[in-house]
Amino acid sequence: MKIPKQIQPLVDDGLVDEVISRLMSGKEADVYVVRCGDEIRCAKVYKDAVKRSFKKAVQYQEGRKVRNSRRGRAMEKGSKFGRQQQEETWQNAEVDALYLLASAGVRVPQPYDCMNGVLLMELITDEEGDVAPRLNDVTMSAEQAIEDHMMVMHSVKKMLCAGLVHGDLSEFNVLVDAHGPVIIDLPQAVNAVANNNAQAMLTRDVQNMTRYYAQFAPELRNTHFEKEIWSLFENGELLPDTELTGLFEEDTQAADVDGVMLEIKAILEEEQARQLWLREKDD
Repeated sequence: MKIPKQIQPLVDDGLVDEVISRLMSGKEADVYVVRCGDEIRCAKVYKDAVKRSFKKAVQYQEGRKVRNSRRGRAMEKGSKFGRQQQEETWQNAEVDALYLLASAGVRVPQPYDCMNGVLLMELITDEEGDVAPRLNDVTMSAEQAIEDHMMVMHSVKKMLCAGLVHGDLSEFNVLVDAHGPVIIDLPQAVNAVANNNAQAMLTRDVQNMTRYYAQFAPELRNTHFEKEIWSLFENGELLPDTELTGLFEEDTQAADVDGVMLEIKAILEEEQARQLWLREKDD
């Protein structure tokens, strides 16, 4: 097929030898199947900000650090240079997240290179070697749904241990290969500590996935992995090998305000009595 203009520089530099087909067109990028030497990979071509339909991008960018102060100031001012830098930051976020998560044992596509708004990465395939389907195109038994759901929950856990929350996880951002779910589309991944929306995003991610798998295994609706995972994270007890149960008991015990006030009053009275005793002793 005709080489898209965004991929042409990669062809010129010898990174891509052939564009085989267009795989999909999404809200933030177009993806192509390409040949790189003897390897078949995919090239994700990011769309310009004005063409992207990703909503509430500001929420996702909160907490992202820009090392270069000049770039940071330009991004804040919204200048042409600043918008270019913001685009690079958005694109690089996915590359950085893929490398980080792959090393953390999360099932994501292996990244290879990113150049001029084009990300080269592993092409996820099924058992027959064809392009792996998205989860929303897959049906399964209840047993398989429970198993795959748990795999996704462990991926969410490992992502959080690595400091990230996907932020847009759903059946449309998961591929299914011969070994199970593979998480994709990470330019909006957020810093779990620096972003105030991180907990809400993780909750939505987990509930989206649970809702989908519960179509095949209704008992999954009774799980609360989002609360369990975040509670462990907040308490510093979440580790990559932490076993998850999906069970979580809310702390429904109401604060005893009257009891606390009485205790404070007693402490004050005790201190007043001590001060009075000290004064009388000095006299």
